[in-house]
Amino acid sequence: MISISSYKGHSVFALLLALMFFHNPLLIALTFIGANIPDFDHKFKKDHVYKLIILGLIVFISLYILKLPYLIGLIIVFLGVTFYFSEHRSFTHSIFGVLTLTSAVSLIMILGYELVMGVTILNDSYFVMAVLIAILSFLFLNKKLLMVFLPLFFVSLFFINDLNMTYIEIVLALFLGLFSHVVLDSFTPAGIKIFAPLSSKKVYKRFGLISIFVLVTLTIIYHIPILYNLFEQYVYIIAASVF
Repeated sequence: MISISSYKGHSVFALLLALMFFHNPLLIALTFIGANIPDFDHKFKKDHVYKLIILGLIVFISLYILKLPYLIGLIIVFLGVTFYFSEHRSFTHSIFGVLTLTSAVSLIMILGYELVMGVTILNDSYFVMAVLIAILSFLFLNKKLLMVFLPLFFVSLFFINDLNMTYIEIVLALFLGLFSHVVLDSFTPAGIKIFAPLSSKKVYKRFGLISIFVLVTLTIIYHIPILYNLFEQYVYIIAASVF
């Protein structure tokens, strides 16, 4: 069974990475949740997997009866089935698994958003996405994390409520969270099967260190425009004071 400190470590690591890349609380929340998704392949979470499959079937049948787009229900079922047949720290902890889970969860979020915006009178996209993320947290975070996550999440929305985000950013935030889980697990003695199911070859802390270096490099590059703008403002202030 996974130790209690495991989910805490993954959550903290994902939060640090999210803060390096994002300032939007919605994207930070998605990264945080994403970091906790891969371990749904563990045996002690099988009950949750059953619930995920049942939920997907209910959503599919309901939307089908109402003659609404029902693909979201099938994707939820696919997600549950993927976890059910995955061995722990195998497919869901590989690069192919990360890409698959990122695609599935991103589609659930995007299709869910489009569905709500299309069939309701709600026009506050920020609020709708926040509610969807809260629902996602109930699916993938344990009770201890929820008690911390939800209050902080909604408090952050109270102070920052005018930020927009694109579908691409949703994908990137979830990918960052999922990939952070794989990176952190590579530091364990068991390592990870990074190319499962195509290969059983394992990678260890060297992979983790290289990945962290790449992520840090990417965040520096990502923030270069911000650094440039700050430099430009600094030059403008100096020039204005001189002339």
